[in-house]
Amino acid sequence: MAHSFAVSDSFGGRYWRLREPEEAAVRALTPQVGGSDLLARLLAPRGVGSDEVETFLKPTLRALFPDPSSFSDMDKAAELVLDALVDGTAVTVFADYDVDGGTSSAILARYFRSWGRELGLYVPDRLMEGYGPSPAAFQALKATGAELVITVDCGAAATAALEEAVAIELPVIVIDHHLMGDQPPACAALINPNRADDTSGQGHMAAAGVVFVFVAALNKLARERGIAPDGGLPDIMDWLDLCALGTLCDMAPLQGANRAFVRQGLKILSRGSNVGLRALADVAGIGVIESVYHATFVLGPRLNAGGRVGDPWLAAKLLASDDRSEAVELAEHLHGLNDERKAVESAILEQASVEAQKQIDADPDCGIIIAAGEGWHPGVIGIVAGRIKDRFHLPAIVIGWGEGLGPVAKGSARSVHGVNIGDAIAAAAEQGIILSGGGHAMAGGLSLEPEQLDGLRTWMSEHMAEFQEERAAAKELVIDALLSPSQVTPALFDEIETLGPFGQGAPQPVFGLRDVEITYTRPIGENHLKITVEDAGARVDCLIWRCIGTPLGDALLQRGRVHLAGRVKDNEWNGRRTAQFEVIDAAQA
Repeated sequence: MAHSFAVSDSFGGRYWRLREPEEAAVRALTPQVGGSDLLARLLAPRGVGSDEVETFLKPTLRALFPDPSSFSDMDKAAELVLDALVDGTAVTVFADYDVDGGTSSAILARYFRSWGRELGLYVPDRLMEGYGPSPAAFQALKATGAELVITVDCGAAATAALEEAVAIELPVIVIDHHLMGDQPPACAALINPNRADDTSGQGHMAAAGVVFVFVAALNKLARERGIAPDGGLPDIMDWLDLCALGTLCDMAPLQGANRAFVRQGLKILSRGSNVGLRALADVAGIGVIESVYHATFVLGPRLNAGGRVGDPWLAAKLLASDDRSEAVELAEHLHGLNDERKAVESAILEQASVEAQKQIDADPDCGIIIAAGEGWHPGVIGIVAGRIKDRFHLPAIVIGWGEGLGPVAKGSARSVHGVNIGDAIAAAAEQGIILSGGGHAMAGGLSLEPEQLDGLRTWMSEHMAEFQEERAAAKELVIDALLSPSQVTPALFDEIETLGPFGQGAPQPVFGLRDVEITYTRPIGENHLKITVEDAGARVDCLIWRCIGTPLGDALLQRGRVHLAGRVKDNEWNGRRTAQFEVIDAAQA
């Protein structure tokens, strides 16, 4: 294993460092992974001890599923909901408009259906109502006959709305996972592994995971009471596909129970038993739903499209549907909205990228990029902010406003490790720089009047000046190991896959190809690039996404000898299986 490889200035504006795990840790892990030195070197930096290898490589619910009673208010909420099921109480689920909210509500809807009960549904409009429950929404639910409300993926910080629910005598159970204050708001029950007095240790779970644990608690309580619907208690394992989908699309860290949710849930997804997901996969042009990629980058964006640029109820309805014709209609609608979302996003991204480059040119040491425009749709600004952050390796805020886009300007932020953008936005709100806002370390949202924009730029620029070291660290790209083109094979891909599932908190390994020659280049699609590189008589095909028109794409089109950083990917075409290299950065050799 060579340790002398480093790049100080890549085409993507980053510097590379070759990871050097402790040799003692590698030796201890090697027997646990079948003698593979590579797997041991990839596992060691992930903090997996030799006694944890089995659970990490083969995560099971039997080993990792938490005790439902360890969650604060879990047993209390289960009592309330099981009573409602038995008594025929009118229950409505109030769901967030993203995939995590949609999958969470669908799990509950299917549980209620198994008891012969229909669960009401309410999803807020992103533009007109914003995130989470409001006093007006609870008033509307009370007026239409709801006797109990369950919020999923929202509600833990909705103090004003929950106070209104108490005032109008509408019981509310909150099931959430977002950060919240130390003092829980008044409600019938509040399940959140991130509340201060929770003892579950499951703060990394998405809402779909918490809801999955909740239906397990309902089954447990029903067995203790000796009651069940006519067909027997539902097998909640049938809904593990929804739990996995919510976990992946909400970018929850793949650790502990989340690894088991995703590993086992992908098996359920591959069966295609969920009518709505099968219909969505069909319109998206995929056969078997079998990978994290399918869930996160094919199904996820389509499910999110309704909440971004269309009807926010569509995803929850689709995921809960057992009617094939209804599911096909909903899936086709979401597919069309996703095409619309991509067009809107592409136009805004182009404008925001130009504005971002102007800011960098004017001040190369600027600590944050803030791009804003009238008519920029609030439903896609979060995606655009993420793209800007990835391209320039700086925190980014993208803001939009205009007729039909809500009463005030809305902003969405994405950050780099070490710079807590949620805290920064909350501080700006407290000082009156903006109307409101907050979030967590890596992402946030805000509301402001357009005339407050200049003040926000000045304030954020001053605030970010203290994070110079963190911003520099965000440009570091760590290479897990070096490969030669001859080593990029399907067998290597299969070996790496044993460490999966990969996702947030469990990234795919990044490899380096040192001093290879580009012998072929071809633009594909709108802004992607395919190249072939060779060294010592061996060649490998490489793909680079969204690179045309960037310094990285421009440099690779010139050919020559380069260093490449990227990931090993599987490729099957016309019955022939090969491995490809997905490039994420490159440098002059």
